Amino acid sequence: MARAPAAPEPVDDSAHPRRAETVLGHEDALRRFAEAWTSGRMHHAWLICGQQGVGKATLAYHLAKAVLSDGISAGEPDMFGEPGAPSITVGPEDPAVLKVAAGSHPNLFVVERRINDKTKKLESAIPVDRVRQAVEFLRRTADGWKIVLVDSVDEMNRNAANAILKVLEEPPPRSLMLLVSHAPGRLLPTIRSRCRRLEVGPLPAGIVDGLLAKHLVEEDESERLLLAALSDGSAGKALDLAQAGGATLYVDLVKLLSTLPALDLRAAHLFADRVGQGPEAELRFQAIMTLLAGFLARLTRHAATGEPPVTYLREEEAIFTRLSGIHGLERWLALWENTRRLEARTLAVNLDKRQTVLTAILALMPGEMAA
Repeated sequence: MARAPAAPEPVDDSAHPRRAETVLGHEDALRRFAEAWTSGRMHHAWLICGQQGVGKATLAYHLAKAVLSDGISAGEPDMFGEPGAPSITVGPEDPAVLKVAAGSHPNLFVVERRINDKTKKLESAIPVDRVRQAVEFLRRTADGWKIVLVDSVDEMNRNAANAILKVLEEPPPRSLMLLVSHAPGRLLPTIRSRCRRLEVGPLPAGIVDGLLAKHLVEEDESERLLLAALSDGSAGKALDLAQAGGATLYVDLVKLLSTLPALDLRAAHLFADRVGQGPEAELRFQAIMTLLAGFLARLTRHAATGEPPVTYLREEEAIFTRLSGIHGLERWLALWENTRRLEARTLAVNLDKRQTVLTAILALMPGEMAA
């Protein structure tokens, strides 16, 4: 029987998606997969798409567990003989499920970035050699289904993407590929065209808040609810924001933006200082830029549609109303794009994070004032 090479354990193994016992908020995706499986026309490759932190990897592992434990069944016919809805049942004590959770199932090969033995840092991309191992694994003889799970396919380098394309074009019998993607639009069109797309939407705010309550026991309820709202349905984003003190940062950011168009420059410099120094600086920087981009995205949407803006704090509605008259739609859209671009560039080449925050905020001022 083919056995996948053992991968190094993640730093926080208890939080790894393969250990999750349930999938929250993605019932439609589970139903679509179960329907495809029980129809007898199962696609060999699934592209699981959605924003980061909504549980795509957890869903992918859950589907792998269901296939390997024979946990997908057709629905019982009703009293009129009409077929019922198919279902997925993953028993936590099933031997196959326990092996997947432990990272030791011989019919599952996981492709993901690993910690480099020499640098002790996470790889920047998935190398081609790991994808070639996965292709070889699929072509071996094995009892039952063989599954390759890629988390995420966006992180493969170009050679790795070309290598996986070959097996997508000519899949071996009884093979299944589960490809997690945060940005499917950036993938090779030939990869997208050979996969069935499984969209995973944002989690409801109630589910995100429930997860935060579980993981952030000491967090104030009002702050937790604000984090859930700011997360855009991403539990991972909410937890990252919480670690950076995101609720307080957002309250202070809104207070600063309320001084526009005549921005309080001293307050802007003090806010940029919140990035700080040390190992937590990058986390706080990303939180600030994410919060600013989210604010601008809602402001842009309001300017484009004229619909009431989505607000999370009481004072935001008045701020949105006032700011929508400072710039036109094109300018707000450009400011949002500039914020995301500044963040990416700063992280890529290690620019001064404090200065980047200040630059992004000063750019919101009308031209003559910014000058």
